[in-house]
Amino acid sequence: MNDDPHGGWPGQDPDPARRPQRPAGPPRRPAGPPPGYGQRQSPGPQGPGQAPWQRQGPSQQQPPPRRPQRPPVAPQHEPDLITHHEHNGTTDRGYEEPYEDEQYGPETDENGKPILTPAQRKKRRWRRIRRVLLALFCLFVVIPAIAFVITYFAVDVPSPQSVAATQGQAVTYYYADNTEMGKDVPKGGNRQILTPEQIPDIVKKAVIATEDASFETNSGFDIGGILRAVYNQVTAGKGGGSTISQQYIKVASGDDESSLARKWTELAKSFKMNQTYEKKDIITAYLNIIYFGRGAYGIESAAQAFFGKPAGELNASEAALLAGLIQQPGRSENPKVANERWTVALNRMVQNGFLSAADRANLQFPTPIPQEDKQQAGVVNPFIRDKVKEELAANGITDDVYYRGGYKVYTTIDPKAQAAAEQAVAEGMKGQTDENLLNALVAIDPKTGGVKAYYGGPSIVKGPNGKDQKGRDWANTPQNPGSSMKPFDLTAYMQLGKGGINSTFDGSDNRQFGKQKIRNAGPGSSCSAQCTVSEAMQRSANTVFYDMVVNVTKPGPVAQAAKDAGIKPAPEGVSELFADNNIALGGGKTAVSPEDMAAAYATFAAEGQRRDKHFVVKVTNSQDEAAYSAPEEAKPAFADDADKSKQIAGNVTESLKGVIPFSKLKCPNNHECAGKTGTQQHTYRPGEPASAKDANSQTWMVGYTPSISAAVWVGGDGDKALKGKNGKSIFGSTIAGPIWQKFLSLYLNGKPGERFDKVKIIGGDDSNTVPSTQTPPEDDEGSTETGTPSTGPSTGSSSSRNEEDPPSSSKNPPSSSENNEEGGNGGPGRGGRGDTE
Repeated sequence: MNDDPHGGWPGQDPDPARRPQRPAGPPRRPAGPPPGYGQRQSPGPQGPGQAPWQRQGPSQQQPPPRRPQRPPVAPQHEPDLITHHEHNGTTDRGYEEPYEDEQYGPETDENGKPILTPAQRKKRRWRRIRRVLLALFCLFVVIPAIAFVITYFAVDVPSPQSVAATQGQAVTYYYADNTEMGKDVPKGGNRQILTPEQIPDIVKKAVIATEDASFETNSGFDIGGILRAVYNQVTAGKGGGSTISQQYIKVASGDDESSLARKWTELAKSFKMNQTYEKKDIITAYLNIIYFGRGAYGIESAAQAFFGKPAGELNASEAALLAGLIQQPGRSENPKVANERWTVALNRMVQNGFLSAADRANLQFPTPIPQEDKQQAGVVNPFIRDKVKEELAANGITDDVYYRGGYKVYTTIDPKAQAAAEQAVAEGMKGQTDENLLNALVAIDPKTGGVKAYYGGPSIVKGPNGKDQKGRDWANTPQNPGSSMKPFDLTAYMQLGKGGINSTFDGSDNRQFGKQKIRNAGPGSSCSAQCTVSEAMQRSANTVFYDMVVNVTKPGPVAQAAKDAGIKPAPEGVSELFADNNIALGGGKTAVSPEDMAAAYATFAAEGQRRDKHFVVKVTNSQDEAAYSAPEEAKPAFADDADKSKQIAGNVTESLKGVIPFSKLKCPNNHECAGKTGTQQHTYRPGEPASAKDANSQTWMVGYTPSISAAVWVGGDGDKALKGKNGKSIFGSTIAGPIWQKFLSLYLNGKPGERFDKVKIIGGDDSNTVPSTQTPPEDDEGSTETGTPSTGPSTGSSSSRNEEDPPSSSKNPPSSSENNEEGGNGGPGRGGRGDTE
């Protein structure tokens, strides 16, 4: 049998050269048959080449019988047996020595990972980079391309005719009780769809230069604009530089959502539009549907609304104004904005070669025709409408989509309160002969912030040419508040922890503060050198509050207290809180609108909880789906702690309660009320009659019950010498006060009685003392002031009487008080607790 896997017989080496040599060592025991095999053999010498079982010598026996031969088996390559090669001490020298890593495995680091050579690391790194690049290519190129193709064939481009059918829808307004107030019908005029030949080239060029300078060459989108849109979406911004085609799609779809999904669909549609239509048709379609302001959709309507002529007759200057207004149509009636947009449009026309610099220099601003806004039956009050539109624009329903949704606007206006306001004003102004007298009334619910009544004066007035034109909204026009600003002096004083309504100041007349002398209105407005703040509020003692602000709180905290209460200065609002010494008495550059004043006093009525004033409860679209709902969130106004804010507001209310009887006004039956009058003195000018020296230009009455806050303003357009009945001077308590009283009486008639919550009194030796109410003056309300004005330099911009009541005694008429102009720092007060820092 051949036991060698390489062939040959046992004991025979067929290939000695390949046979591995046995290492040196002790002699190898001869192999023999297993025990019991054959017969016993006597040991004998063995010669070379003999089998172990062969007997040596001359008497050699016959070999034992051989075992049966097994069938031949084909040679097979099998794993080495344990008796072969290295297992039995031999090595196959015919094979190369194995590599070390094949024999023991690759070297590894402490984490068990193979240690790679620099070449292997580089190869692995580039393999990963290729995979990442391939994935990015698929993600940003292949997949978007496939998606864009699918979107391209799935979308359609609306025609101008179909878009026009959805524009110019009336907006229906409702009162707070859900009865219909009226409709706001767009006045855009003729919605004629013009052809490319009917629109002048100068109009097209003005719009292209202003809105999309690359219009003639782009494919409907701008890569830079897309990147800006992506960036703004990621960073929660807005905008993105859309092309004219994209703007057309946005207007046509009515979808202005700032999202990538909307931008993607818009991109596909605008691209398809540019593949389907010529550029002249695209710009024409755009001009036929875009909004320009004044309720005008389309260039033909805009030409009629702004210039009273067809679009075909527009010149370069008029075209530039309309092109500029596309970006800000809601501010088309703001002269400053309109002029700025006109300038931008003309400059871009020059930059793009559509207008020469010489022609540009010769152009004049085209003044639009007066806007007609006739008050008709069934049409909503234009002042209320404008406030609603302003509020909606700030919450996503902008002016350009306002007439597209078929909206229903549910307002906060109470029909009973609105009727009461109009009746009170009419009765209060009855018999007044001064044509310069103007008025406004705003009422707000302290518990919600909703505007219950809004009267800004007549909505239609006669223009210079005798034609009817829209009146000015005096409820939204800031004026000097006079002494109605003093509650904010007191608020700041208590916020700083300097004292309270029982703290004392020197309330005597003719006090000197540095170079500035401050005077009270007379004996009725002055009090002792130990005058409590509460009494000073009732008498409206100027010297006390000027001392308080100049020497204790400083003007800045007073302005902040007014903001805390709800007054919104520019740019968020229209009011101005100028932080100089004049703010103490509501003079100088400080000016507040009646709307803001009603909102600020509503915070006192709401026990220190401020709620943003608003006109809208909710808005639904043509399918009665909710489009907007107003929040009614409340937060402490005067301190982080609600209880502290309530205490401060309650103390202000305590100080204002006594003002009502002192001003000879009355609260409605079964209702507690509080309030403050205010007067701003007219600045006498050379050439005016002597009576103008004692005249006033602005008067106020602002007050509240727990359920309603109302501000009434009666004054002039600017600093004018106003006269009441029989040519007498007017005060806060002579016209504004009775109007306020009448309104509350009408509105609260039949409503349950109400009282203010009691709070712990701040300031004074006895913190629980409730201020006493002074005896109201016995004079008749028409008494005039006499006396000499104060001396000392005047550094302010206007003069202010800074008292609100007629004289306290007909026998001793008070001397007039000149402007509380900002002077020096002033000396410290001579009162008592809390009058110095």
